Amino acid sequence: MNATEIRALSADQIKDQIISLKKEQFNLRFQQATGQLENTARVRVVRHDIARLKTVLRDKANEVVAADAAKTKVSKGEG
Repeated sequence: MNATEIRALSADQIKDQIISLKKEQFNLRFQQATGQLENTARVRVVRHDIARLKTVLRDKANEVVAADAAKTKVSKGEG
Protein backbone atom coordinates (compact mmCIF):
# COMPACT_ATOMS: atom_id res chain seq x y z
CA MET A 1 0.00 0.00 0.00
CA ASN A 2 1.53 3.31 -1.03
CA ALA A 3 0.92 6.80 0.31
CA THR A 4 -1.26 7.84 -2.64
CA GLU A 5 -3.69 4.98 -1.96
CA ILE A 6 -3.71 5.78 1.75
CA ARG A 7 -4.47 9.48 1.22
CA ALA A 8 -7.60 8.48 -0.72
CA LEU A 9 -8.98 6.71 2.38
CA SER A 10 -11.00 8.35 5.14
CA ALA A 11 -9.64 8.63 8.68
CA ASP A 12 -11.88 5.79 9.86
CA GLN A 13 -10.70 3.52 7.06
CA ILE A 14 -7.08 4.31 7.92
CA LYS A 15 -7.70 3.46 11.57
CA ASP A 16 -9.29 0.15 10.54
CA GLN A 17 -6.27 -0.64 8.37
CA ILE A 18 -3.92 0.12 11.28
CA ILE A 19 -5.85 -2.24 13.55
CA SER A 20 -5.78 -4.96 10.89
CA LEU A 21 -2.04 -4.58 10.33
CA LYS A 22 -1.30 -4.58 14.05
CA LYS A 23 -3.14 -7.90 14.35
CA GLU A 24 -1.11 -9.25 11.45
CA GLN A 25 2.08 -7.95 13.04
CA PHE A 26 1.23 -9.77 16.27
CA ASN A 27 0.58 -13.00 14.39
CA LEU A 28 3.85 -12.65 12.48
CA ARG A 29 5.79 -12.08 15.70
CA PHE A 30 4.12 -15.14 17.21
CA GLN A 31 5.02 -17.24 14.17
CA GLN A 32 8.59 -15.96 14.32
CA ALA A 33 8.90 -16.86 17.99
CA THR A 34 7.64 -20.39 17.35
CA GLY A 35 9.83 -20.84 14.27
CA GLN A 36 6.93 -21.13 11.83
CA LEU A 37 7.49 -17.86 9.94
CA GLU A 38 8.45 -18.49 6.32
CA ASN A 39 8.39 -14.97 4.86
CA THR A 40 10.51 -12.91 7.25
CA ALA A 41 10.40 -9.86 4.97
CA ARG A 42 6.67 -9.53 5.64
CA VAL A 43 7.42 -8.34 9.21
CA ARG A 44 9.28 -5.34 7.86
CA VAL A 45 6.66 -4.56 5.22
CA VAL A 46 3.85 -4.60 7.80
CA ARG A 47 5.82 -2.37 10.15
CA HIS A 48 6.47 0.14 7.38
CA ASP A 49 2.82 0.09 6.29
CA ILE A 50 1.71 0.85 9.85
CA ALA A 51 4.13 3.79 10.01
CA ARG A 52 2.94 5.06 6.62
CA LEU A 53 -0.71 4.87 7.73
CA LYS A 54 0.01 6.69 10.98
CA THR A 55 1.91 9.41 9.13
CA VAL A 56 -0.93 10.07 6.69
CA LEU A 57 -3.46 10.01 9.55
CA ARG A 58 -1.39 12.60 11.44
CA ASP A 59 -1.12 14.75 8.31
CA LYS A 60 -4.90 14.66 7.86
CA ALA A 61 -5.40 15.68 11.49
CA ASN A 62 -2.96 18.57 11.08
CA GLU A 63 -4.79 19.75 7.97
CA VAL A 64 -8.06 19.87 9.91
CA VAL A 65 -6.46 21.82 12.75
CA ALA A 66 -4.85 24.26 10.32
CA ALA A 67 -8.14 24.79 8.49
CA ASP A 68 -9.96 25.44 11.77
CA ALA A 69 -7.28 27.90 12.84
CA ALA A 70 -7.57 29.73 9.52
CA LYS A 71 -11.37 29.96 9.88
CA THR A 72 -11.04 31.32 13.38
CA LYS A 73 -8.47 33.88 12.28
CA VAL A 74 -10.68 35.08 9.40
CA SER A 75 -13.83 35.22 11.53
CA LYS A 76 -12.03 37.35 14.13
CA GLY A 77 -10.85 39.72 11.41
CA GLU A 78 -7.17 38.99 11.94
CA GLY A 79 -6.53 37.81 8.38
